[in-house]
Amino acid sequence: MKTVPEGKLITIDQIRKKLAEKHHATVGCPLTTGIFAWISAHAANEDALSGEKDITPFWRTLKTGGIINEKYPGGIDYQKQLLEREGHKVIQKRKKFIVQDYEKVLVE
Repeated sequence: MKTVPEGKLITIDQIRKKLAEKHHATVGCPLTTGIFAWISAHAANEDALSGEKDITPFWRTLKTGGIINEKYPGGIDYQKQLLEREGHKVIQKRKKFIVQDYEKVLVE
Protein backbone atom coordinates (compact mmCIF):
# COMPACT_ATOMS: atom_id res chain seq x y z
CA MET A 1 0.00 0.00 0.00
CA LYS A 2 2.73 2.42 0.94
CA THR A 3 4.59 2.12 -2.36
CA VAL A 4 1.67 2.94 -4.68
CA PRO A 5 2.60 6.25 -6.33
CA GLU A 6 0.25 9.14 -6.93
CA GLY A 7 -1.90 8.54 -10.00
CA LYS A 8 -1.67 4.76 -9.65
CA LEU A 9 -3.94 2.27 -7.90
CA ILE A 10 -3.79 -1.27 -6.56
CA THR A 11 -6.49 -3.76 -5.63
CA ILE A 12 -6.54 -5.92 -2.55
CA ASP A 13 -6.41 -8.94 -4.87
CA GLN A 14 -3.12 -7.66 -6.33
CA ILE A 15 -1.72 -7.29 -2.83
CA ARG A 16 -2.80 -10.85 -2.01
CA LYS A 17 -1.11 -12.14 -5.15
CA LYS A 18 2.12 -10.22 -4.43
CA LEU A 19 2.19 -11.54 -0.85
CA ALA A 20 1.66 -15.11 -2.01
CA GLU A 21 4.46 -14.83 -4.57
CA LYS A 22 6.84 -13.22 -2.07
CA HIS A 23 6.30 -16.01 0.44
CA HIS A 24 6.14 -18.87 -2.09
CA ALA A 25 2.52 -19.62 -1.27
CA THR A 26 -0.29 -20.53 -3.64
CA VAL A 27 -2.68 -17.91 -2.30
CA GLY A 28 -2.82 -14.94 0.07
CA CYS A 29 -5.61 -15.12 2.64
CA PRO A 30 -8.35 -12.62 1.76
CA LEU A 31 -9.47 -12.21 5.38
CA THR A 32 -6.00 -11.60 6.81
CA THR A 33 -4.98 -9.31 3.96
CA GLY A 34 -8.16 -7.29 4.37
CA ILE A 35 -7.64 -6.95 8.12
CA PHE A 36 -4.06 -5.75 7.75
CA ALA A 37 -5.04 -3.33 4.97
CA TRP A 38 -7.69 -1.90 7.31
CA ILE A 39 -5.12 -1.59 10.11
CA SER A 40 -2.65 0.14 7.76
CA ALA A 41 -5.33 2.55 6.56
CA HIS A 42 -6.33 3.53 10.08
CA ALA A 43 -2.71 3.87 11.22
CA ALA A 44 -2.04 6.18 8.25
CA ASN A 45 -5.06 8.26 9.15
CA GLU A 46 -3.86 8.57 12.76
CA ASP A 47 -0.46 9.69 11.45
CA ALA A 48 -2.12 12.28 9.21
CA LEU A 49 -4.19 13.60 12.11
CA SER A 50 -1.03 13.99 14.20
CA GLY A 51 0.62 16.07 11.46
CA GLU A 52 2.67 13.45 9.61
CA LYS A 53 3.10 14.22 5.92
CA ASP A 54 4.50 10.93 4.57
CA ILE A 55 1.62 8.52 5.23
CA THR A 56 0.49 5.31 3.56
CA PRO A 57 -1.87 6.34 0.72
CA PHE A 58 -4.60 3.88 1.70
CA TRP A 59 -7.18 5.48 -0.62
CA ARG A 60 -5.23 4.08 -3.59
CA THR A 61 -6.04 0.51 -2.49
CA LEU A 62 -9.35 -0.62 -3.93
CA LYS A 63 -11.52 -3.63 -3.44
CA THR A 64 -12.11 -6.13 -6.25
CA GLY A 65 -13.67 -4.46 -9.27
CA GLY A 66 -12.25 -1.03 -8.46
CA ILE A 67 -14.65 -0.44 -5.57
CA ILE A 68 -13.75 2.10 -2.89
CA ASN A 69 -13.49 0.49 0.55
CA GLU A 70 -16.17 2.09 2.71
CA LYS A 71 -14.46 0.82 5.87
CA TYR A 72 -11.32 2.90 5.36
CA PRO A 73 -11.00 6.20 7.27
CA GLY A 74 -13.30 8.97 6.16
CA GLY A 75 -15.55 6.57 4.32
CA ILE A 76 -16.51 6.92 0.67
CA ASP A 77 -16.71 10.72 0.58
CA TYR A 78 -13.21 11.31 1.91
CA GLN A 79 -11.58 8.70 -0.31
CA LYS A 80 -13.52 9.94 -3.32
CA GLN A 81 -12.19 13.43 -2.67
CA LEU A 82 -8.59 12.18 -2.40
CA LEU A 83 -8.86 10.03 -5.52
CA GLU A 84 -10.42 12.83 -7.56
CA ARG A 85 -7.69 15.19 -6.39
CA GLU A 86 -5.22 12.74 -7.97
CA GLY A 87 -7.12 12.77 -11.28
CA HIS A 88 -9.31 9.69 -10.95
CA LYS A 89 -13.00 9.73 -11.79
CA VAL A 90 -15.26 8.05 -9.26
CA ILE A 91 -18.68 6.86 -10.38
CA GLN A 92 -21.58 5.34 -8.50
CA LYS A 93 -23.01 1.98 -9.54
CA ARG A 94 -25.99 1.18 -7.39
CA LYS A 95 -24.71 1.45 -3.82
CA LYS A 96 -21.02 1.07 -4.69
CA PHE A 97 -18.52 3.73 -5.71
CA ILE A 98 -16.01 2.66 -8.35
CA VAL A 99 -12.96 4.31 -9.86
CA GLN A 100 -13.75 4.52 -13.55
CA ASP A 101 -11.20 2.77 -15.76
CA TYR A 102 -9.15 1.79 -12.72
CA GLU A 103 -7.65 -1.11 -14.68
CA LYS A 104 -5.68 1.37 -16.81
CA VAL A 105 -3.74 2.77 -13.83
CA LEU A 106 -3.02 -0.31 -11.75
CA VAL A 107 0.54 -0.80 -10.56
CA GLU A 108 2.41 -3.76 -11.98
